[in-house]
Amino acid sequence: MSEADEDARRRLLRARDLMDRGYARPLDVDQLARVALMARSHFIREFRRVFGETPYRYLQRRRVERAMFMLRHSTDTVTEVCANVGFTSLGTFSRTFTAIVGATPTAYRRACAATEQKAPTSFAMRWTRPADHSGS
Repeated sequence: MSEADEDARRRLLRARDLMDRGYARPLDVDQLARVALMARSHFIREFRRVFGETPYRYLQRRRVERAMFMLRHSTDTVTEVCANVGFTSLGTFSRTFTAIVGATPTAYRRACAATEQKAPTSFAMRWTRPADHSGS
C-alpha cells in the first residue's frame, strides 16, 4: 500500500471514529468529508470502497446497534431510544431498525426479554450484531 493510500485510510478512519463517538449527534456527509479532508463525492466513494457501505448506511447501522443495546438494557420507551441514538423521526427509526435487524424495535425488545442471555456480553454482542435484512 502506498503512503498516499495509507494516509487516505487514516483520514477515513477519523471520519468513521467521529460516527462511532458522535452517532447521537446530527452528522452529515459534508461534515464527515471535511474531517477526512476529501471532497464529498470522493469521500462517499472511498468510504464505500474501504468499509463496504456508504457513510450514511454505516451511521444508520451504528445508531441501530446502540438502539439494540438500549432496548435490551434500559426501560426507555422506543421513542426515547429513537431520540437518544440520533434519529429525528420515529417512523424512520422504526423502518431502518426493521430493515437492519429484521424485527420492529418493540418486537426486538419483547424477544430479548423472553430470552435469557447465557453468553458473556462480548460474545452476545458479536452474535447479535445486526445484519442488513433490506437486501441492499
